[in-house]
Amino acid sequence: MNMSRLLYIQRRATNLVTMAFAVLAMGVGLFWLSWLLWTLFSSGMPAIQVSVFTQITPPPGSNGGLLNAIVGSVILTLGGVLLGAPIGVLAGTYLAEFGRDSRLAATVRFISDVLLSAPSIIIGVFVYEIVVRRSGHFSAWAGIGALAIIVLPVVVRTSEDMLRLVPNTMREAAAALGAPQWKVTLMIVYRAARAGILTGILLSVARISGETAPLLFTALNNQFWSTSLDQPIANLPAVIFQFAMSPYEDWHRLAWAGALIITLGVLLLNILARSVLRPPRFSA
Repeated sequence: MNMSRLLYIQRRATNLVTMAFAVLAMGVGLFWLSWLLWTLFSSGMPAIQVSVFTQITPPPGSNGGLLNAIVGSVILTLGGVLLGAPIGVLAGTYLAEFGRDSRLAATVRFISDVLLSAPSIIIGVFVYEIVVRRSGHFSAWAGIGALAIIVLPVVVRTSEDMLRLVPNTMREAAAALGAPQWKVTLMIVYRAARAGILTGILLSVARISGETAPLLFTALNNQFWSTSLDQPIANLPAVIFQFAMSPYEDWHRLAWAGALIITLGVLLLNILARSVLRPPRFSA
């Protein structure tokens, strides 16, 4: 057997072993994911009723729903995205278009990476110290601030990556016509990377929609109907935590319903982000 034949057999064996481990790892992951989804749907679907979307959270032993928690979650999520996403896009634009290899850009990237990997409960404690303690009460504004900090690094990273994918030839062509750099970025680069930037924003929405720890330190919860941003506000993650830890069976059913609603919402957002807003592929 010659050397080339032996190397071929070794590469084939290595490939088969690697593929076997990859398939095994995928199977293990899909098994736990399927088990989790089966448990969630089997326990959550019977609890999904019209009253869940039309009534507010009840006291123990009473009928009710999750209307105030759903509305509160929508307010907190939209507020966090509206506050964090524009700053993240602008920071990503600076890193990709203006700063690039500067020391400030390297510092911003480092801070963004730290925030991206920081536990959300640390962010919640941070906002609690600088907002809740100084104001003397929990509030929706504090929850929005905590969620905006979580949104920020996700949008910064995706915006920078999508802007860097835009070919330099497009920038050069616009600059050759006399367009200043800000106009090139606004009219050319943003349009080319629009789908990718929107995808990053949608992924950040999915990231914060189920966060519980930062909201426990900031927005807390509210058993009643309230849309005031200066007061504690009901939200699905906090309600699920409270109801799941309680000894009341009716609260347990509502907790399963809330968990299923969040899961379906995140699933739809991820499908939208990966299919409808798939970023275009650029050729060099």
